[in-house]
Order: sequence, then structure tokens, then C-alpha cells
Amino acid sequence: MIKRKRRHAGPGPGKSRPWVRVLATGPALLAGLAAPAIAPLQALADPSPNVYVANEGSGTVSVIDSGTNAATATILAGLGPAGMAVSPDGTHAYDTNYSSGTVSVISTATGKVIATIPVGTHPIGVAVSPDGARAYVTDTGSGTVSVIRTATDKVTATIPVGTTPYGVAFTPDGARAYVTNEGSDTVSVIGTATDTVIATIPVSAYPIGVAVAPCGRYAYVADGNSNDVSVISMATGKVIATIPVGTDPAGVAFSPRGTRAYVTNYLSGTVSVINTLTKTVTTTVAVGSSPVGVAVTQDGTQAYVANAGSANVSVIGTAANKVIATIPVGTTPYGVATIPATRHRYRHHHRPGCHGGHHRRHHGRPA
Repeated sequence: MIKRKRRHAGPGPGKSRPWVRVLATGPALLAGLAAPAIAPLQALADPSPNVYVANEGSGTVSVIDSGTNAATATILAGLGPAGMAVSPDGTHAYDTNYSSGTVSVISTATGKVIATIPVGTHPIGVAVSPDGARAYVTDTGSGTVSVIRTATDKVTATIPVGTTPYGVAFTPDGARAYVTNEGSDTVSVIGTATDTVIATIPVSAYPIGVAVAPCGRYAYVADGNSNDVSVISMATGKVIATIPVGTDPAGVAFSPRGTRAYVTNYLSGTVSVINTLTKTVTTTVAVGSSPVGVAVTQDGTQAYVANAGSANVSVIGTAANKVIATIPVGTTPYGVATIPATRHRYRHHHRPGCHGGHHRRHHGRPA
């Protein structure tokens, strides 16, 4: 399985634990991937309710209907699926295959892999641009980002970034992409017009996940070794706040209107819910074992958490911030994704969490 080891910032002995991505090889892994159980594929005519989960240990992608919170299909992917992303129009899902060095392209209409794209060494993170034209993939073993043109399913550029790049997220206008570098304690800012790094931002120790606020004013970075979240101002390109969360934060996702951020805490087995106006944790939700990926639905009513240690997905109802369902999936689920909120009906200027003190709730709208 993919394992991670936490670095220790200061001198002295440290304890090894699953955090740095190192893929275990051998007969046990190969046996586990040789003949995964493939569930019958159900009709996926409307891709919008579906949530996609990358199961690293099973070599599969689970499909969850967010209306019923039941797994409806299992799709065979490559070796070691890790990251997940869904295109803005909902027609395709992308999973990174850590051990294969590939990206699987899934048609959400048929639930089948329609292309396999070679990328760099040990890919993990993946994000699709807001216009759907490109996908950025972090190659942890190569120290690069592979740029895929989605119309042709070909790599058109390879961008050198920091050491061990992990997470990646686009700004809402698609002009920039933010990449966390685990080994460098930095975030690389890529100008997408030229596919080059235009800035490098120091953050706290061991940055893992990254998400950009719906308004595009801030990026939140989960710092696995510092047990906090770095808040980057897009205007200044600097960290303007650090928010203490649980132990070993990994994934981060915003609600559609940007009023909340959900952060998975790998060793705590919890999710920290952050009020983005006050930049404080308001709720801590207990989930499964070793949570990594997190995704919020387009309507903002549910957050899905991939629990790598318990082979399931916790569904958080965002109205009360409590777990309302637990869904069994494949072995060692890591990445989770659904249609991004760029298709949401709320416009940027109606998102209170993105505009200073204008943070009041609007009746009938999700957070």
C-alpha cells in the first residue's frame, strides 16, 4: 500500500508512520490487484449526483450516489489509485495511479475507463481547470507537474516544481494553479498561460492538501507536520494566518460559498470545520480511521471523507456537521471528488466567505 512517513522539523529521534508516499511492492500488493471484485455497473445517466473514490489498495474507483449515499459501481483502474478529480461539466473523472505512473480517464456516463495517460513518476494530486481544457497532475517522484490536454488525453507540458509535489488546485479563473511541495515546505504558483512557476511561497512544515476559496482570494494549505492550515493571500502571495487543526492534516475542501473549510486530520481520525471569516475551528467531527481526501457536494449539503484506514467513506451533513452515513468502499481509499462548485448557481460576489466582513448567512443557501 502507499505509505507516508512524517518528517520531524527539529533535531532528535522521530517515529516512522504512514505519511510520506512510499509504495510497498511485492506479491501481496499484486495479489490484491489481480482480481478485484467489480460490482455491476448501474445506469449513470446524470453524473452530477455521483462521488468518485480512489481505492489505492484495491486498484479501483468506487462510484457513490450522493442522493442515496450508496456505492453503485466499482471501476477497475491502474495500480495504486490515489488522487481523484471530476471535470466541471461532470462528463469525466480522472484518477492518478501512483504505481502505474498513469492517469485513468473515466467516462461518467458509462462508468468505463476510456483512456490511460502516462505521466511522471508516482502521480498523486490531480485537478481539472475551470474551463475543462487541461488537467494538472503532481508527479511526486519526478518533482514535476504533468499538464494534460483533455481534448486529446495527451501530456503537452511538464513543469518542474518543488520536492515531492502533492496537492494541486486552480484559481476560479484558471489563471493560476497552486501546488504543495511536501519535501520543500513550499507552494509553487504556476501561471497557466505559460505553464511556468511564477512564485514560490514558504508555508509550514510538510504541506499536503490545498484548496482555493471560491472567490479566488485565498488558498488553504494543510500542513501535515505542523498540525495547522496555512492561509495564503492571493493578493500578496504570502501566508497571512495559520489555523491550528488536528494531528496530521491532509485534505482540505471549501463549501460552495466559501464560508467553511473542511480539513481531514489523518492521525486524529477527525475533520476540522473552519469558519473562514474568523479563521478558527468551530467544530471537530469524528470520522473513520486515517481520513485523507475530502470533497463537498455542489449544493453544499454534504461533505465526503475518504478513510484510508477503515475502507469506508464518512458522509458529513453540513447543516449540523455530523456524520449521517458511512459507506463501505474499496481498500485504502485516498482521493475523493465530485463535480466542482464552479458549476454552482451562486456567483462569486454572492459568496460571503470571500469578501471581508460580509459574512451573513442567506436564507435557503448552503454554506
